[in-house]
Amino acid sequence: MAFSIREYRPSDQHVVMSLFKDGIFEHVYPAFFKAMSHPDHIGVALSISMAGYVLGGSSYFQALLFGSAWAGLIYYCCHDIYEGYMMRRQSSDLADIQASYLENPDNGFWVAETDINGQSEVVGMVGLAQDAGDGSYGEMCHMVVAFSWRRKNLGSQLTRKALDFCKERGFGRLILDVSSPQTAAISLFEKAGFVQTSSHRNTHANRLFSNLARINVMRMEKLI
Repeated sequence: MAFSIREYRPSDQHVVMSLFKDGIFEHVYPAFFKAMSHPDHIGVALSISMAGYVLGGSSYFQALLFGSAWAGLIYYCCHDIYEGYMMRRQSSDLADIQASYLENPDNGFWVAETDINGQSEVVGMVGLAQDAGDGSYGEMCHMVVAFSWRRKNLGSQLTRKALDFCKERGFGRLILDVSSPQTAAISLFEKAGFVQTSSHRNTHANRLFSNLARINVMRMEKLI
């Protein structure tokens, strides 16, 4: 499959925001199922269900209701974390991609196009910003590939674009953050030579929500 990767244009704003929103919210269900499969949550769900069964006078319905309430809380926590991240980025760097990325020669933002029925459509994107410290490395962000165009090597091409840009600017390494439920992305970055350097749960959400959702933010980096 042939893709063309070019610099972002203001006319791409709508499709970029749509890609970003879809790319963020698709992680909610994997995060929820991953959290609910943890032994601690399984134990709590069973205990709450049993309490509902007893309090309801041997009611299976109330047992199911109590257990569902716990599952609903975990889902809400996962959704809140990703929604909060999306809203923060939409109101900060993504609110003006031109100013945030393109007006700084050490930053970049690109979209990937492919031909669909004779028309070019944006099916992927990636951003890169120089770190705000000593400027020695770049940070990759907002890498999204439309669902229908995955497993066609586009993610690798976008990663390579970011790496090439870092080489041109003389950065010593490229870093990125990825959440633990994003197993496909983690695998892609590992194949590209990235290694995990740290992990934390500072999602800027309520601390209780972060602990219940059990979403780890993993920092990965590749030396250039």
